[in-house]
Amino acid sequence: MMQGIRRLVGANGNKKRIGIGMRAMASVSAAESQEPSVVLPQMPAFDYKPQPYTGPSAEEILKKRKQFLGPSNFYFYEKPLNIVEGKMQYLFDEDGRRYLDAYAGIVCISCGHCHPDVVDAVIKQTKLLQHATTIYLHHAVAELAEALAAKMPGNLKVVFFVNSGTEANELAMMMARLYTGNHDMISVRNGYHGNGSNTMGLTSQSKWKFNVVQSGVHHAVNPNPYRGIFGADGPQYAKDVQEIIDFGTTGHVAGFIAETIQGVGGAVELAPGYLRAAYDIVRKAGGICISDEVQTGFGRMGSHYWGFETQGVIPDIVTVAKGIGNGLPIGAVVTTPEIAQVLTQRSHCVTFGGNPVSTAGGHAVLKVLDKEKRQEHSAVVGAHLINRLRELQDKYEIIGDVRGRGLMIGVELVTDRTSKTPATLETSLVFEKMKDLGVLVGKGGMYGNVFRIKPPMCFTKEDSDFLVDVMDYSLSKL
Repeated sequence: MMQGIRRLVGANGNKKRIGIGMRAMASVSAAESQEPSVVLPQMPAFDYKPQPYTGPSAEEILKKRKQFLGPSNFYFYEKPLNIVEGKMQYLFDEDGRRYLDAYAGIVCISCGHCHPDVVDAVIKQTKLLQHATTIYLHHAVAELAEALAAKMPGNLKVVFFVNSGTEANELAMMMARLYTGNHDMISVRNGYHGNGSNTMGLTSQSKWKFNVVQSGVHHAVNPNPYRGIFGADGPQYAKDVQEIIDFGTTGHVAGFIAETIQGVGGAVELAPGYLRAAYDIVRKAGGICISDEVQTGFGRMGSHYWGFETQGVIPDIVTVAKGIGNGLPIGAVVTTPEIAQVLTQRSHCVTFGGNPVSTAGGHAVLKVLDKEKRQEHSAVVGAHLINRLRELQDKYEIIGDVRGRGLMIGVELVTDRTSKTPATLETSLVFEKMKDLGVLVGKGGMYGNVFRIKPPMCFTKEDSDFLVDVMDYSLSKL
């Protein structure tokens, strides 16, 4: 059982068991808790004061959003937050209230919000030159390409810059088809690779797919160790890739793409040995292998810099975005010189790909991650956080699975551990309660029953304890 289990007498005289870590406590009024003796977790101290906010209120902004923004733009929480400032692993709302950010702007913030080194690099470049495409020379794009290629194994030494993960995966898929002369692509069920008209085909969750033409994409059985039919037997799942090739294609394919830990899909780590077996099958069918590192890359997983390294493979193409920019709009495709050559068949240029400001910022991000040893930090803090979450799992039957590596973690809630029925409603209730107590996490998975915990990589053990204590208290209120 986790540290800090307490038996407290409620207002009605009945004993009620709740778990609150003793490291982080603060008093709460009887009116709020209905239990006069209950104390709430207290956020770690942070020496920073946000600037006074004088802009429009949340209500005013929401009204404008509803009037002028597309209706597909959804927001978190019944009462959406107006976030006006960020510093490292914390966010501040319009009233100056501080929140612990355990979702990093959908896994975009790697170094920390407004990290001074990144901000300085962006301001310095902005004052000199905001934009010049790759039709001219500029040192920032060349220097980031060199730095990114240096992080890659094997012959992955050529970089194409784009603006997002969706665009990176679109380009990777096109390059696979051009290079091989084949059309069929294979991705993994429950994966997410973007919402463009082509990447939507690679994405394998119905709620992210529109009824538009998505030809030539097949979806292999998801090697999910928790819910999958073969448990943690990766090679057994990979046999489905061979069957797709045998029964659904000409026998030749353009490529295969997968995330090593499925992000939108609920932090599902692929079963061990899966990628090695799948890559071998795909390459024998003439295809190339693509690793989608949009969420898993840059040391977030702690044990390795890239997700594909956890499976002992080297892909032919790697796609990145999100963390490389620490919030800046930048993505990249990294591949071999041979594959890169296919784009010379026609004119190809991305207007904002390699923008000086974005690439200067991206280069600063890589330097910060190295200087501050964020991969090693993610391994240590992530291990601590996962251990504490598993202690929580021992206490609450509703926690079906705790999974992940480093600071890429998922907590799946189920109403029954045997049937693994998704606890979707309960997840939403805890999600709201955690926000009220100052912790922002993500929520995902096919059934919306997984907490996605993917904070900025400056997240500390103290932050981890606070997050777990808040989740503990929130679960106790179900």
